[in-house]
Amino acid sequence: METDKLVSDLRALIGDAEELLKATANQAGEQVAALRKRIEESLREGKETLADAEEIFLDTTKDAAEAASTYIQKNPWSAVGIAAGVGLILGLLIRRE
Repeated sequence: METDKLVSDLRALIGDAEELLKATANQAGEQVAALRKRIEESLREGKETLADAEEIFLDTTKDAAEAASTYIQKNPWSAVGIAAGVGLILGLLIRRE
């Protein structure tokens, strides 16, 4: 999923930035200090955004699963028909390759 890749990429970026901060810990100077402070702030905000995005994603996934479960319970034969149609299409696509 694209969301999974986005979360993975953001985690990797945060990890890389943290490593950069550790590697430059011994560097002195006003510009380096100001840059480190901005990076630390961006990392904090990035982590908060990532946590919020994960929470929203989990809530959305749970809601979708509950909606699907309710639909299946109310319309079992429709669900069977949809599943059979999807299986047929996937089978035809796999067979082509």
